Amino acid sequence: MGLFDDDFYSTKVSRSRGDEASKGSFANRRHSVRRSRKGLSTWQISAVCSLVSAVVAVLLFSMFTGQMSHETAQKPVVTTGNVAPSSSDPFDRIIQAAATVRPAVVSIINHKEDNEELNILDESALGSGVIYKKTGNKAFIITNNHVIEDSGNLEVVTVNGETRKATLVGTDKVSDIAVLSIDAKGIDTIAQLGNSSKLRLGETVIAIGNPLGLGDTLTSGIVSYTERMVPVSLNQDGVYDWEQEVIQTDAAINEGNSGGALVDLDGKVIGINTMKISDTGVEGLGFAIPANHVIDIANELAEKGHIARSYLGVYSVDLNNPYVPLAEDQRNELNLPNSVKDGVVVLEAVGPAKEAGLQFNDVITKFNDQSIISTLSLRKYLYNHTKIGDDLKITYYRNGEAKQATVKLLEKPQE
Repeated sequence: MGLFDDDFYSTKVSRSRGDEASKGSFANRRHSVRRSRKGLSTWQISAVCSLVSAVVAVLLFSMFTGQMSHETAQKPVVTTGNVAPSSSDPFDRIIQAAATVRPAVVSIINHKEDNEELNILDESALGSGVIYKKTGNKAFIITNNHVIEDSGNLEVVTVNGETRKATLVGTDKVSDIAVLSIDAKGIDTIAQLGNSSKLRLGETVIAIGNPLGLGDTLTSGIVSYTERMVPVSLNQDGVYDWEQEVIQTDAAINEGNSGGALVDLDGKVIGINTMKISDTGVEGLGFAIPANHVIDIANELAEKGHIARSYLGVYSVDLNNPYVPLAEDQRNELNLPNSVKDGVVVLEAVGPAKEAGLQFNDVITKFNDQSIISTLSLRKYLYNHTKIGDDLKITYYRNGEAKQATVKLLEKPQE
């Protein structure tokens, strides 16, 4: 049976039907001829009417299309968002964006101290970076903290293959951002950071970096999610004690892409590639730190070498953590009222917390009348809602009794 061999669509025509149609058509023609001979004036009238109708139709069509052309010429073409004029090549904008940013993306090699003698590079010693500003004779590069962690000698490889010594300017473990500097001689391209808050779901993006040591690699995809909150364990102990706001993308991001650029079609860096989820059956889950978060941190690191944050001085564990629950005898030892379900148990108090009188097994439940349910919420409140030198009112329970203390926050010591 052919693809179209059915009653609804057929290229075959029945010969018998065709013959009958031909005969009928011939009979009609004979009949028309006979009638035309009998009524010649009617034929003439029909011809004149047809001619007049055609002329009127042409005039009306000309007037209508002329008016439309005039209106179109008067109206300006309006484009929305960042959409560029159409091109004959649908991928031309990707090509142009990549060409704009590529010279500002570098490969980073971290010759770690424990590997330096053997000259061994593992995957964690490879990364990427983005040149984002020049000051005097220095060019500054944004990358990830985990790329330069435990660094020995740092080297940067530019897009043209030139290797330069790099100096660590500052690093921040919480945001996973670090800043390096290199000699600015010959550095002509500086990446322009875009507004990551204007990203839209489905927007095309490209990732540029140094995956597995294959420098200057380009991949493309879309923005899968604009403001994804991903839990992070800062101490790598399996307990999530921070949340990172990231851009989710399905552009391929692999080991070595960290610190590289996530770029929109205008050639602006809208994120710094930071991580991916790698597991059996998982594909297309890459993440980048939004550019709006990166730039403030990078500028402070370039200026001070660290990020100044409020410091309370408690080492703690969550009262109600489904992943690391307290043993029954530990909860009983706290002697808490039945109404207290969430909070942070103090394991050790130092600095400001110790001076305010906090002790082992105190359970913190509020900061300035704001509920604190976990170490994560404690850290987020300190970092996002307080400043160094602020007085912080703490509500806590000791041996079942509610108490309050006021703590003057200091600057968090550098680790």
